[in-house]
This record gives sequence, C-alpha cells and structure tokens, in this order.
Amino acid sequence: MGGSGRAGGNRARQRALSRTVAAGFHGLAWLGARTPFARPARHGVEVIRNVPYSGSGLQEHQLDIYRPLDRSGALPVVFYVHGGGFRALSKDTHWVMGLQFARAGYLVVNIDYRLAPGHPFPAAWQDTALAWHWLLREVSAWGGDPGRIAVAGESAGANLVSALTLMTVVRRPEPWAQAVFDAGVVPAAVLPACGILQVSDAERFGRRRPLPFFVRDVIEDIPRSVLPTDETDTGLADPLLMMEAGPLDRPLPSFFLPVGTRDPILDDTRRMAAAVAARGGVVEARYYPGEIHAFHALLWRSGARACWRDMRNFLATQLQPGTPGPRRDDART
Repeated sequence: MGGSGRAGGNRARQRALSRTVAAGFHGLAWLGARTPFARPARHGVEVIRNVPYSGSGLQEHQLDIYRPLDRSGALPVVFYVHGGGFRALSKDTHWVMGLQFARAGYLVVNIDYRLAPGHPFPAAWQDTALAWHWLLREVSAWGGDPGRIAVAGESAGANLVSALTLMTVVRRPEPWAQAVFDAGVVPAAVLPACGILQVSDAERFGRRRPLPFFVRDVIEDIPRSVLPTDETDTGLADPLLMMEAGPLDRPLPSFFLPVGTRDPILDDTRRMAAAVAARGGVVEARYYPGEIHAFHALLWRSGARACWRDMRNFLATQLQPGTPGPRRDDART
C-alpha cells in the first residue's frame, strides 16, 4: 500500500510538473505572438488559419498554411509537426516555426493533432498520417510543389515526422500506416530536431547520467500518458527502435538532425544518426554547444540563429529546383 501510494504521488507530481511546463510555454508563445515581430506581413508572409484536414469536425484536425506574399511558381513545402511531449502545445504555440520557414521561401503546413492523455497512442500518429494525405491531395491548390516536400518537427513532433517517414518506407500492419505506404510518396528530406524518438523506456536517459528531478519527472511521465494499457502494437511510437532494427522496403530520404549539447534527450539524436547511416541513408547531425532542448525557438540566441541557417542550407540542397523531390512509387508496391 505504501509503495503504491508513493508511486501514485510521484505520478501526480509528474503530471502537475508537466502541466506547469506546458503552461509556461503557452504563456511565452502567447506573449511572443503579440509582439510586432510576430506579425506575418512584417516578414512578407501570409497565414491561412484553421484549414480542416479531415471531415471529423475536430478542432485538433486543423492546420495553418504559411507562405511568402512575394512568390512566383510553386513553392517547396515544409510539413511541420509541433512538439510538447505529445500532451501539450499546438500549431498556435509554434507560429515562430511556420514564420521562419516561410520567410526562407517555403510553403509551410503546420498541423494540430490530438493530445494525450485524453487521446493516447496511436491518435497523434494517425492524425499526422491523415494530415500527410491532405498534403498530398491539396498542396498544389495552395501553391506548393508536390515534387519538393520536407517533413520537420521538434521534440514529440520529431518523433511523429520520423514515424511518418518510416510509414512511407516500411510496410506496417496498421491500416492507417499501410495507407501512407500505399500512397507511394517518400519525403525528400526529414528534419527531426531534438527528438524524443522512443516513447517506451523513458528511464533510459536517467540511467546514462543523473538528471534533475523535474526533468526526469517530465520525461518519465510521457509513456504513462501516451502509451495504451492494452495489447496495441506501439512500434510506431518508437521510430528510433524501428530504424535501428530495420529492414526497409524503400530507401530513406536525407535526414538533418539538430540538437543542443545540454539537451537531456540528446542521446536519441545520436542513436538516430547512427541508425540512419547504418540503413544506408544520408544524414547530417549537428550538435550545438551549450544549447538546451528546443533552443532553436529562442531566436535571440546565437545557437538558434546558427541552427536555422544550417536547416535552410540543408533544405536548399534537398529541395532546390531540378533536384529529386519526394519519391513517388506509381506501382504502389
């Protein structure tokens, strides 16, 4: 009874801390969105908000489109998935990501998805797949080039775009994952930033090195909030393990993996870089000295500016006109 009570108390503390962290991020995003810097027109960008990507009627099944005002011809596309530990935040808190990519000349599709614990696995992964299908159908009508698509996300969003990429190159048993594979399109580039790329075994980070209790609590609450308690196959929640295990049914796209050296979940990026290389993929991993988790959202930091410069350079090499874009398998193998 005593042990059970302590465990329950720890979980309650972890949930409360997670809510506090999420509230802090929401507050910062809310304040930032009300500064002159956040006005899209100031940066030559327009935003079309709350476009449904399914017929569900759910608020979570909406996306925002960011695109340059001054444009000619079809634009290269960034499909962006926000972070927040699968339990918090939204496309609205991640306006800076959409704005930064659009300023660089990309059409950005910035999605919402259902959050845990109210919607545990596989909800967020299904929603990401659903938004991907919308993108393939509709992006041309919004001015995007369906031949030049990258997928990007940070933290939990890095997990979701990594899993989405694996759905495009690995046959899976889940009908919704099969549908992604059968669509026959592989993104040209993948940018999973500072990702938590394995939801299971969240204690792995603390086993490698001691973590502050509040960091450990936030991380270790993730599987309890996200993973179901039934026998559901949760393999796609662990794209890192899938990549390490192989094999693949199609070749991988190129990966750019940025992370700060003070990020407590840095090891997942190191492992993913090694796994992509072992599977024959092209991978560029960048480690930014002294930077914290999701540091690239803090645009006043020199490390954040360096990261954005490196991401733009990587995308320019992968999505420039005349280079191979997303691969389409017309045979639907």
